[in-house]
Amino acid sequence: MSLRMILRILGLLLMMFSLTMVPPILISLLFADGMWQAFVVALAITVATGALMYLPNRHARKELRTRDGFLIAALFWSVLGLFGSLPLMLTGASALSPTDAVFESFSGLTTTGATVITGIDLLPEAILYYRQQLQWLGGMGIVVLAVAILPTLGVGGMALYRTEIPGPLKDSKLTPRITETAKALWYIYATLTVTCTLAYMAAGMNWFDALGHSFSTVAIGGFSTHDASIGYFDSAVIELICAAFLLISAFSFSLHFVAWRERRLTHYFQDPEARFLMLFLAGLIVITSVSLWLTSDYETVEGLRHAVFEVVSVATTAGFSVADFSTWPGALPFLLFVAAFVGGCSGSTGGGMKVIRIILILKQGMREVMRLIHPSAVITVKIGKVSVPDGIAQAVWGFFSAYVMLFFLMLVGVMATGVDQVTAWSTVGATLNNLGPALGDASAHYGDLPNMAKWILVVAMLLGRLEIFTVVVLFTPAFWRK
Repeated sequence: MSLRMILRILGLLLMMFSLTMVPPILISLLFADGMWQAFVVALAITVATGALMYLPNRHARKELRTRDGFLIAALFWSVLGLFGSLPLMLTGASALSPTDAVFESFSGLTTTGATVITGIDLLPEAILYYRQQLQWLGGMGIVVLAVAILPTLGVGGMALYRTEIPGPLKDSKLTPRITETAKALWYIYATLTVTCTLAYMAAGMNWFDALGHSFSTVAIGGFSTHDASIGYFDSAVIELICAAFLLISAFSFSLHFVAWRERRLTHYFQDPEARFLMLFLAGLIVITSVSLWLTSDYETVEGLRHAVFEVVSVATTAGFSVADFSTWPGALPFLLFVAAFVGGCSGSTGGGMKVIRIILILKQGMREVMRLIHPSAVITVKIGKVSVPDGIAQAVWGFFSAYVMLFFLMLVGVMATGVDQVTAWSTVGATLNNLGPALGDASAHYGDLPNMAKWILVVAMLLGRLEIFTVVVLFTPAFWRK
């Protein structure tokens, strides 16, 4: 492991990230909101820090190993979240405290969508745009974007790619070269964003709201330019567009790549993971619709409309809202919240544990039941027609075990700061799954939580975005042995 090589890469990536502050500067000048100075200062600090890391180590050349990829991914997301908070601390009357700024920055970059801000409608346009842009960059992963560029600078990218793409099947590549894979992902991502923007504008949004919401929709983030989120527009068409693009973004981007390359859609229904997600959402929509019709004042059409949107939004870990589902009757709030633990498909921009892991856990459970009946039988776990190696199945159980242990550890930590059980359980779950909306005292926003609780939740966001092991492995003695 070469410290100079790691500093060189981090410096490069940080200087690249500084360029993302240019669009907010232009937005500020366009709307004359006076925020451009804050972004100029943040840009200068970020690029200067990146240069100080890069220039002394610019001649360091070495192929990255998987171990280096883990460290760079974890360090870069941590550094990025910290430097991404700078504009939020420098915006005068709209400035956030350091804790709140870091929380908001990490929430954006990890596509969690939890916010500490109230009065979003009153924020300057540059800040509104910046929050949405953070989610868009975090959606596919800025490290994947960097992978498309780093090879030209003498740095191999596969080690970074495997630590960044979510899900247990990370060794598969869409194209033979990792650079082409990263570019293909971003072409698809950008195309979906443009299409979503145009659809929102056609449905009645102005260009600013359409662009901002397309950023957070395709990223499955949940930030909005309005306090009332998607409910601000009170439009069934906009809600339908949002739900449709959330579902598309919750599918694996490898499926989108096949659709683009082969000009066909049938593989979406043939893919076991995508099919499971569609059936799972359909079942939740039926349960939620019937429950709302029987236990609330919603009319049939209105209940179905709210059920479809909230189920898709929460289950895919976006967190947009048209209604406060935390006030829905019976077990519905708990049911929807638990659905977010499933999340999106592997290789999507969604959060949660990922559908493929849930499928494997269920199949593994059934295999153990069958072994009780037939102790000598050789039973394989299959996804579709493909047998899953025992190594992957064991890794899924390892992930689940680590997930549960970390969940309860952070739950105890948040409760120790004085937060009640419901709020603590839901905020840890919402941040670890990169969902955003929570229950209890955080159902509206996270601003009133103690500062220590917010820092614990920032760690939960990072663990969720990098899927736990990428971060946890750094704290094992074996990782640092030569």
